[in-house]
Amino acid sequence: MGNWRDQILREFAPNVARLTLVADPDGLLLEEGILAGIRERGYELIPFEDHVAFRYACESGYRSRWGRGEHTDLVVALRSGASDLNRLPYDLLQVGRQLSFNLGEIFPNLSYPVLAALGRTDLDALYKAQERHEPGVLGDNATKEFILRHVFGIAPELIKQPADLLRVLLRRHYRGQRIPALFDERFIEALCQKDDFHDWPIQTIIPDREAFFGFLQERWPVFLDRSTRQDGAGVREDEALYGLEFPGPVTLPFDHDDIRVYIDNLFIEGLLEAVPHEQAESLSTSWVTIGIRTDDRADQARRLDRFLDALASDIPKEDARHGDWLHFARNWAELVALALDSDAILSEPARRKIKTLQAQIDVALVSWLKKRYSGLANLPPVPPVMLHHVPGFLSRHISDAGEHKVALILVDGLSLDQWIVTRKELARQRGNYRFRETAVFAWIPTITSVSRQAAFAGKPPIYFPDSIGATDKEPALWVQFWTDQGLTQQEVAYAKGLGDGALESVEEIVTRPQTRVVGLVIDKVDKIMHGMELGAAGMHNQVRQWVGQPFLTNLIDLLLENGFHVHLTSDHGNVEAVGCGQPAEGVIADLRGERARIYSDSLLRDRVKAQFPDALEWPPIGLPEDYLPLLAPGRSAFVRKTKRIVCHGGASLEELVVPLVQIERKDT
Repeated sequence: MGNWRDQILREFAPNVARLTLVADPDGLLLEEGILAGIRERGYELIPFEDHVAFRYACESGYRSRWGRGEHTDLVVALRSGASDLNRLPYDLLQVGRQLSFNLGEIFPNLSYPVLAALGRTDLDALYKAQERHEPGVLGDNATKEFILRHVFGIAPELIKQPADLLRVLLRRHYRGQRIPALFDERFIEALCQKDDFHDWPIQTIIPDREAFFGFLQERWPVFLDRSTRQDGAGVREDEALYGLEFPGPVTLPFDHDDIRVYIDNLFIEGLLEAVPHEQAESLSTSWVTIGIRTDDRADQARRLDRFLDALASDIPKEDARHGDWLHFARNWAELVALALDSDAILSEPARRKIKTLQAQIDVALVSWLKKRYSGLANLPPVPPVMLHHVPGFLSRHISDAGEHKVALILVDGLSLDQWIVTRKELARQRGNYRFRETAVFAWIPTITSVSRQAAFAGKPPIYFPDSIGATDKEPALWVQFWTDQGLTQQEVAYAKGLGDGALESVEEIVTRPQTRVVGLVIDKVDKIMHGMELGAAGMHNQVRQWVGQPFLTNLIDLLLENGFHVHLTSDHGNVEAVGCGQPAEGVIADLRGERARIYSDSLLRDRVKAQFPDALEWPPIGLPEDYLPLLAPGRSAFVRKTKRIVCHGGASLEELVVPLVQIERKDT
């Protein structure tokens, strides 16, 4: 059995033409497997998004090579139909061959408007289903039902009791599966016709992952109470005492075989939190004990051991999709936060297992990055995959409704595991916060002038070569992005150097009637990191103490009260590293960081690489051609041997994957 990519990739034989122009209205060329296949055939791809950006990329990367008579297999992709290829510059049209691909050609029997709503990762399952079941020509609703059943594994007619619905939603939300609203609406419509679910909050818990786990969390104590009563007596009479936020059935069948299989992982991975119970001792020998809080240290140790075993078998492979690494990174961050908790006492076997697992992750990640990282930058910005996608993702809030406002809080240097510390402290202070958590990749090298500028520019670093060594152009890049989206300069604001003290300056900005977009840089965590002498555990403790102060909660409250959609992210994380020695390079490095050195000439970089054979020569992916990073090997740093520091710049999971979180109030 072939796959849908074959129809596209067969058009990209090597050395056919130095330039190929492609009409790609559905973004098929930007799918990970297609991008990898094109690159394996020697092609390079540039999306045509606007004339200025394209001209810069083309002139800086290819025009000189063409002038020297070099052959290039360059693909220029236009996100519109074949008739729009004439929008491309005339000089390209003169020399380029033209191709066109769209979903209608690959799935001719299915409704094109419905297909267009699918994520590209769903096309593999759909193509297999099309070949296996050979549907005739289907209309809109029939296409939705075909996709619900064969792509998302949802057959509404088979959902007849609570356990059936919980099983479907657990499978979906545990994996973080994205289902477009078009299909959720069809699913909800089908369930509304069933009497068994008329009191369930299906409009909320089907599309909303956080709401679903909140729904389970507040019913877990009810289930424990029922478990201590053989006949379940007294639970329904006292249901008002539980203070349930979500309507619907008070008791859920957690003990059903199809549901129980998920329970351990939900508590181990922090999706549900254990709760105290007056009958904890009698329940301690039952399967429910994973969800009961008894002795905090013993609970932590038990959870840590089980988490380590689960993650060791879950490290993504070399051909994994980026979503697999983002999912794994969130679980790894939960484990790191658990291990570095100030109350945790790690056994020596646990320490060894963490160190071994850490080394395995580092090797697997670098292997994957070498193969797949170069394709991430060109992926669509919704959902965002890299930091420079974030402004494009946020712009949807602005374009969807003219009255909407957006705030981006960038906490410089906040790692994903430190976000978990931050989230817990924020939740302690503000019980009505709800966090919609995702993660994105930072830029390599993971340094502020590269990654943070990309986050505010909405573009890869190659497009700001003149300021790549500093951050003073960030406000202008931020304003430029939003004016390109149709806003005026007066509607866009930016402030940095935040993290302590009063909020008068920020308040003055966000309360202006004309302000619709604001970017805020908090540098407190980065300052903590650069002064840290107590390692990663010290970082966690210092971050916890800082978040425990009122600055961050007051800032978030200020933004929410002024009608902003609040998103929080970071430009890079950090890692505890041990010195491997300082390069004897004099002044030849343009940037001399602890985890990354930057050179403008490959020969200069080679000289230092000879001193550190295990260091990683990182290609200038998405970077200016004369910006050549050398990354410190493993968990080491270019500082005095044996010196232990917390730093950033490299390509470890902790440095590279950063949080992207929407923060809202539960009552909104």
